[in-house]
Parts: sequence; C-alpha cells; structure tokens
Amino acid sequence: MPQSWNLVVKLALAELAALINPTALATDAATLEAYGFDATRTRGEVLAVVWPATTAEVAALVQWARRYHTPIIPRGRGTGMTGGSVPMTPSVVLSLERMTAIHSLDLSNRSVRVEPGVVNGDLQQFLAPHGFFWPPDPSSSLYCSIGGNIAEGSGGPKAVKYGVTKDWVLGLTAVTGSGEVIHTGAGTSKSVTGYDLTRLLVGSEGTLAIVTEAILKIAPQPQTKATIRAIYRGVKEAAEAVAAIMSSHITPSALEFIDAASCRAIETFNPVGLPDGAGGMLMIEVEGSVEGVATEAAEVERLAAVEGVISLRRAQNAAEAASLWKSRKALSPALLRINPQKINEDIVVPVGRLPELVQWLEGQSKEQNIPIANFGHAGNGNIHVNLMVDPADTAMMARAEPLLDTLFHKVIEMGGSLSGEHGIGTMKSAWLGLEVDPATLATMQGVRKVFDPDGILNPGKIFPA
Repeated sequence: MPQSWNLVVKLALAELAALINPTALATDAATLEAYGFDATRTRGEVLAVVWPATTAEVAALVQWARRYHTPIIPRGRGTGMTGGSVPMTPSVVLSLERMTAIHSLDLSNRSVRVEPGVVNGDLQQFLAPHGFFWPPDPSSSLYCSIGGNIAEGSGGPKAVKYGVTKDWVLGLTAVTGSGEVIHTGAGTSKSVTGYDLTRLLVGSEGTLAIVTEAILKIAPQPQTKATIRAIYRGVKEAAEAVAAIMSSHITPSALEFIDAASCRAIETFNPVGLPDGAGGMLMIEVEGSVEGVATEAAEVERLAAVEGVISLRRAQNAAEAASLWKSRKALSPALLRINPQKINEDIVVPVGRLPELVQWLEGQSKEQNIPIANFGHAGNGNIHVNLMVDPADTAMMARAEPLLDTLFHKVIEMGGSLSGEHGIGTMKSAWLGLEVDPATLATMQGVRKVFDPDGILNPGKIFPA
C-alpha cells in the first residue's frame, strides 16, 4: 500500500477487505499497474483491485463505493480499444474475470446462462459439441470476456448476417450504481413486458450497472459454408464489389475488406501468397444447407467479379478455407509489428457509400503524408482506420489529431456512426456531440443519473468532459 495514502483511504480499504475473500483484494504496486490500462495503452491510477465471486459481493462492493464516494471501474479482460476500463481518477477496479461459471444450457430454448467472466472463445468451445454457437465473434474472442462484449456491444465478422451483441442477449442480472440488484429481460426469445432495459445496458460501457449474469441467445451451427477470397487492383473496385453483393438477395455470414496497405503488411510479416499488385481484398463467407451454399457461392463469385478483379478463389475444403482466412487473421498482428503506436479508429458508414469513403481515405493519406491502413467488416460498413503514425515525428503527430477530427466529421456527413463495435470510452467522447444532438445527450445523461445517482460507475466515459 503506497505510503502517500491518507488515513481515510486506508480505513476505507480495510472495510473493503472485510467484504470479500482476502485473496480477492490486491493493493500491491505490480497488480495496480497491471489493471490500470487497456489495449489503448493509456493508464490511470488504481487504488485497489477486487475480484468478486457473486452478485451479492458486487452489490456490497458498490454500496461500499457509494459510502466512500469512490469510483468503481468494472473490468473484463482489458482488451478494450477506447479506454473504457481505464480509471480517469483514482479508482477501485472491479474485475469480473473470476466469475466464469456457465450455469445452464437450454437447447430447446436456444439459450445459455453465463457469468460475465466467461471468455468468448471458451463459450464457443462449450457450445460446439452441441451444434450451437454464440454469434458475436470479435477478433479478440480468445481473450475477451462475455461481460466485456456486453459492455461494449461487440460485433465481429459475423455481424453482417447475425447482428451484434445486443441482438443475442435475452436477459441480464446487474448491480446499479446505487447497489441494487436488477433483473432485465427474460429467459424466453419473446418478451415485451415493460421497458427493454436489457438492450439499454448492452453497450453502456459499465456506466449504468455492472452485469453479473447473462442469458444469451445461441444459434445452430450451419450445415456447411463456402469461403471465397477476391483480390482487386484497388480499394475502389473492392468496395464496389461489396456494394454489389450487399445489394443482392444474399446475406453473407462474413464480408471482410482489406486495403492495399494492409495487404502489404500481411505479405511482409506473414506471407500468404497474395499476388503482386493486390490493391484490395475481400474475404467472403456464405453458409447454410449444402444446396443453398453452392448456389449462393456461385452468385457471390459472379457479383464479386467486377471490373478490376485480379483473382477469385473458393476454398475446396476446411483446410483450404483456414488457409484463406489466414490472410485476414494475420493482419492485426502484422500492423502492430509495423507500428505498435498506431491509432486505430472504428467507424461506420452506409454500405453504399463505402467506395466513397475508401477513396477519400486514400486521398487524405497522401494529402497529410500519414500512412493509413484500412480493413474491417465491409458488409455493414464498419471499417477500422489505422493511422500508422510515428510518435517520434512531432510534425506527423500534429497532423494526426486534425485528421481524426476531419475523419469523424466526414463519417457523420456521410450518414455514418462514430463507432460500430469498440464503443466511445474516453477516446471518442469529445466527438459524441457530432452524432448525438443536445436533447438526446441530455436524455442519456438523465438515464445515467437514474441508474447511478452518485456517478461512481466508470466516471468520465462516453460523455464529453
């Protein structure tokens, strides 16, 4: 415990220690350091870390925090991309990573009841032998938790067909900022009893309540799937193919976009045999019955064969499909190796305006002399814009901030959204007013006040300072 802490803090922590198992509280410097940052690499001051094991313990901890006016930061696995689990002021981090029980599986109702610390990938492994899966599949699925997915409203490649987290949560148990335990939704696939508080809590980034249990809707595994990789001379042609596919009667289960800079990164650090001159790439997947997939895959290939296509390749078996997806999965590690300090933004535009966006980004990259790598979930217009900045280059960094501002204004001008799956956190809160009008913003803040009257749950997140 740091010597600088005053007596009041020490007494408060002594009371905190009495509420939970002694092994579920840490105040040593190494632990406080480890829980003070997320994937953004921004850091905050942590007073203590607690690992509750039950809903009752979470409620007791929140009531303690309210008595001592101490901020509580709910935390999953720390994989967030917008600073959502980073303390803005000295705070207690409430980690849910030890609440990992899968309580029940109801196949006839297509639901599973889990605690928030369950890792997404572990849930998928649990469901697979039963022939089911949970559709939200962020790229961090091997590490991120269900609680984190719910807090951020996560998506992933399958969102183009299945939607995002809010579409796959039936009900929640949660603790509000007043320390009350609430139950939202129902264990059934249909319920219109009262307000839909479940969808309100999903994506609220831990600012309204702390989720301690979730009833999730699950989907049956498809009979078969087809994987297609299409490579183009440029990003404009690839984006036009996306628009053509999404304007058809076919809904792919994945439609991923990768630009020229990203293709070069893949070939530099994890070669997968992309042809020279690859200016843009799509990874497309369709799934369903054997007969239906054969028909849809052929139609997707026809639609993808726009002018400027270099190659179209359909996997002939599961091993070949895994080989094709290797190029997409190699991308994020490759970009991080090129530039660990890159700025990663998550924006959405209407699919039909994707060609305009990617061409605009190419122009901005040249005009501002900032390398930009773009990739993402093109089927719903969700693109990850990576500014490959060099922090040591002060002139480049001086250009990067105005470029972000210009990007966000452009996205809103195009009828898009500031975030598709990463949330707002602290990294985008200054721009929230671009998308949310003052009356709506005031309503949101009023809702927050109802759930968290003292403002102790994850303060400083979402709303502008």
